[in-house]
Amino acid sequence: MVNSIMSKQKTINHRFSLQGKGLHTGLNLNISFNPAPENHGYKIQRIDMPGQPIIDAVAENVADTTRGTVLERDGIKVSTIEHAMAALFAFGIDNCLIQVDGPEFPILDGSSQPYCDAIRRVGVKEQDAEKDYYVVESKIEVRDENTGSSIVAYPDDGFIVDALIAYESKILFNQFATLDNLDMFATEVAAARTFVFVREIEPLLAAGLIKGGDLDNAIVIYERQMSQEKYDMLADAMRVPHADATQLGYINHKPLVWDNEPARHKLLDIIGDLALVGRPIRGRIIATRPGHTINNKFARTMRQKYDN
Repeated sequence: MVNSIMSKQKTINHRFSLQGKGLHTGLNLNISFNPAPENHGYKIQRIDMPGQPIIDAVAENVADTTRGTVLERDGIKVSTIEHAMAALFAFGIDNCLIQVDGPEFPILDGSSQPYCDAIRRVGVKEQDAEKDYYVVESKIEVRDENTGSSIVAYPDDGFIVDALIAYESKILFNQFATLDNLDMFATEVAAARTFVFVREIEPLLAAGLIKGGDLDNAIVIYERQMSQEKYDMLADAMRVPHADATQLGYINHKPLVWDNEPARHKLLDIIGDLALVGRPIRGRIIATRPGHTINNKFARTMRQKYDN
């Protein structure tokens, strides 16, 4: 991969911090983003652990992709990192030390918007070293025949992402979202929230996940009618008011930001997971039925090609 584009590395001007609960643990979490020197990359520090260990935020350190992106190495684990990573990548930030006092990043409102707002508030600083671009020089493709998911990259002068999502759902139809300029991320993608189907909630709760999930940090999609008793039971588990089990549709405190908000959120997740390639990218990414698993496989493939 030849770097034919000359521009400088960037970090944030000042430290900033955010607080909120973890989507899966339900813990109250504090996270801080710190300026970092040239060629530092993205690193995450668990300040609640003995010795305050640091893990590199790179694709090969991803250990789980079931309901988010989970990094793990040498006993250090941190999950739900993708929304923050998408914001850093979109603002062209190459170097940042992220400190968190628990095993996951706070979910905040389920989008990248709070991170983008904070980055905009402190500003971005240009450094002396040149950016090390990953320039896609020929087609790169990763497919999963079992799920029908695929991600393909083609050469391009910019960074463009197209995302197509498809679910067997009466409510969430096939949707498409595209971003052809990272400068538009903050206004066109960042506010897209994570989403979950009601039918997925029970197994997630049984698995000990989404302890911090509620209608303020996720779009909930109810598209398969269940009994009122079971619907009420799930509402109690999620600590939300009871509703009419015959009324299918989107369940939110805040209305959809865009009609295709779920597709935009999947696009957001792709950018967050591709941030773990570890360098800015020049190429066009076309993702069909994306998810964290294939996103990570693709990011690993890109890193392997770069190393080779």
